Amino acid sequence: MSDDDSIRLGIVGAGGRGGSFQEALAHSDTATVHAVCDLDEDGAERAREAHGAAEAYTDYDEMLWESDLDGVIIGTPQPLHVTQSVAALNQDLHVLSEVPAGINVGECRDLVEACERSAGTYMLAENYIYRKPVMLVKELVEAGLFGEVYYAVGEYLHEVRGLFERTKWRRTWAAGRNGNNYPTHSLGPILTWMPNDRVSRVSCEGSGHHYTDARGDSYEEEDTTVFLGKTEEDRLVSIRRDVFSERPHAMDNYQLQGTKGSYESARASGESDRVWLEAHEEAEDSGEYAWRDLAEFEEEYLPEAWRDPPEGVEDLGHGGGDYFLVQDFLRCIAEGESPPIGIHRAMDMTLPGLASMESIENDGEWVEVPDSRQW
Repeated sequence: MSDDDSIRLGIVGAGGRGGSFQEALAHSDTATVHAVCDLDEDGAERAREAHGAAEAYTDYDEMLWESDLDGVIIGTPQPLHVTQSVAALNQDLHVLSEVPAGINVGECRDLVEACERSAGTYMLAENYIYRKPVMLVKELVEAGLFGEVYYAVGEYLHEVRGLFERTKWRRTWAAGRNGNNYPTHSLGPILTWMPNDRVSRVSCEGSGHHYTDARGDSYEEEDTTVFLGKTEEDRLVSIRRDVFSERPHAMDNYQLQGTKGSYESARASGESDRVWLEAHEEAEDSGEYAWRDLAEFEEEYLPEAWRDPPEGVEDLGHGGGDYFLVQDFLRCIAEGESPPIGIHRAMDMTLPGLASMESIENDGEWVEVPDSRQW
């Protein structure tokens, strides 16, 4: 910690995704962005000015060695997440890393080992778990209103083929590998509704190939991929990803089923998240069940974080998710607490996607998901 007790952060990928944390950090009175890093020199300098940072770098290792930092935020392409996280952890720096945690099982092992050696805190920046409906449903689950939770669905439907051409790395890492390789936005919220559980095996299938890139080549990933996952507690999870199909975006679709309740998120603009809870059932004369707007339960069950957030927090990225995850990261550093998405929960959100790639290659064969706690 610096002399003035503020947490001094460095941001790598500051000219791109890393820079998106700017407004969330601007609301913090416990942290300062001391250094920024980006391969593009002009981008690094623009980020330095935007963050009011003291230093700008184009070499990440140089920033780690030369700058006086307490932690780093990693907002770089997927294949860099582990190597950059490990480099920071090896210097006992705190790390907030973009998703997914890693791109193969071997490097995920390396990351787990680095966390075990380090005095630094590692947290995965899975921001969807902080969205208001997700956190409200979590409170309802914890209050027992869903009874025994046994089934959930998560869908990430986000046509971004043009983005694969503007950011070339995504053509390989986001579209060039078959399987549900980016599951954390869908699986992350579900796992908050299933605490102390993890997906232990998966079976993945795809819908085939119907689109081509700007050069006329088929994408390696099939248009829609779906994996079924069985958890250690024998729950069933279905995760769908589609970044190719022509359709309106629907990036945060969820369903949750329990013995005493059911939840379905809104699927389009103007719709509301809806819930049915046996304990709050108000049956019509016909005796049929009826949905209720999830917002009706905010007064009694909305978590404290969402009751009086800073004005405009929902505009600070991912429906407020960026703001709340940054605040949690900083709080855990300051108070020495374990982060809500520490290394093993990060693996629980990442490894099922990696296993799905093996499954789809073998015609949907069920594949065991490693448990990082056993490494």
